[in-house]
Parts: sequence; C-alpha cells; structure tokens
Amino acid sequence: MTAAPIIRVRDLKVAFGSSVVLEHLNLDIPQGEVVGVIGPSGCGKSVLLRAITGLKPPESGSVEVFGEQLETLSREERTAIERRWGIMFQDGALFSNLTVRENVMVPMKEHTQLSRPLMHDLADMKIRLSGLAASAGDKYPSDLSGGMRKRAALARALALDPELLFLDEPTAGLDPITAAAFDTLVRSLQRALGLTVFLVTHDVDTLHATCDRIVVLGEKKVLAVGTIPELREVDHPWIQEYFSGPRGRAAAPMTEEEA
Repeated sequence: MTAAPIIRVRDLKVAFGSSVVLEHLNLDIPQGEVVGVIGPSGCGKSVLLRAITGLKPPESGSVEVFGEQLETLSREERTAIERRWGIMFQDGALFSNLTVRENVMVPMKEHTQLSRPLMHDLADMKIRLSGLAASAGDKYPSDLSGGMRKRAALARALALDPELLFLDEPTAGLDPITAAAFDTLVRSLQRALGLTVFLVTHDVDTLHATCDRIVVLGEKKVLAVGTIPELREVDHPWIQEYFSGPRGRAAAPMTEEEA
C-alpha cells in the first residue's frame, strides 16, 4: 500500500493583486524523498514554498501537510504542525545581531520550554551537524563566509528535529566546490535523519547530486514530475533545453561508454 504524501496540494491559486503566479496547481510530495522544484525564473518556485508553509496565503485551493489541511487548523494546531518542519530561506535570513548559536536557539525559544543550558547544548550539536566547527556558534553572521552562513541557516532549520525540510535555493551564490559540499551534506543528512526535503533550486548539479524526483513548474502549474531520465523524455521546450542543453549535459554523470 502506497503511503499518503507528506504534502498534498490541490487546485492551488496564488496571486499578488491582479498578477496570478500559480493557478490550478496540483502536487503530491512523497515522504522520505528529496524533491527538487525547478522552472523558469519568475515561475513561482519560491512562491509555492511560501504557500505550502503558510507564508503566502493562497487565493483558493487547499494545502495538506502531514495529513492536515492547514487552512482549517486553529492557531495552536498550526503551531504544532510548524514544529515538524524547518525552513532555510534563500538568503539565510539569519538575525544579524545574534550569534550563530543564538540564531539556532530562536526556534527552541519560540516552540519549547527547554532550559537555556540545554538549548545552548542542542544548538551546538545542530551547528556541528551542519558541518560547522563548534567555534562558529560564537560568531555573528557578518563574520562568516557565504557557505558558512548557508550552513548556519541549515542548523537553524534543523533546530527542532523536523521531519520535513524546506530549502529555498540553498546553493545560490556559492562557488562550485562549496555548492557541491553543501549538496553532499543535504543528502547525507536526509538519509541519516530520514527527512523529506522540498528543495527549490535552479542548479542542475544539485538535482543530480541530491534529488530523487523533480517537479517542473511553468505556465502557472506543474508541467511534469519525475526522475531526470524520465524528464528527459518529456516533450516540452523548456524541459528539453534544461536537461539536454549544454549545462544539463555537463552536469549529467558520465555513462560507462563516456568514462
């Protein structure tokens, strides 16, 4: 028997004033997978993430996470659901006036009654889990490199031991080596912690390195869902250009014949 999807979106419409970004969008995200979300610039990838997490209320349609329709929940019920996911925003969204450790402790302060010493210790554990040295906890975001800030933001997203992780362009602005290391970290954490990962990206290397399945957005809806080999067979101009163009071919693993 197939498990129910961890995220179920039905007939979603999201607009900014008279500008409709997403419409008649339907999507299921299976539990325990890394699912990449791609599409042309401005197609609504980050908007979809924000709609699923309630940061951008939709005009119509329904969003179900963990089997619960979010729009029907009370504030207390909604808070309980939000404790089960973590979000890493594109720019990290770290508080500049707080240390890395204090940033990671923010969700703990908001959602738990843990003692400060315990929060301190747990934050340090999440910092190390994200691939940073323990000493990074005392630093401020301005003291960190771009890659280190990404890892600090990931540590904060993992603060409450989420089952579901939302990553918005996690490798944007990183050099190829740092981006590849971050991709490896995400995949290893997903496997070790049993996470479901909803990953918005434009980086074809990230798709090859981390994703089990890919969702292609465009024309205000989901154009296709599948693995990279499956999407290469989809007869759509943008999808063909993305995976079969120069960048897509360069990112693809070599076959035995090519090696």
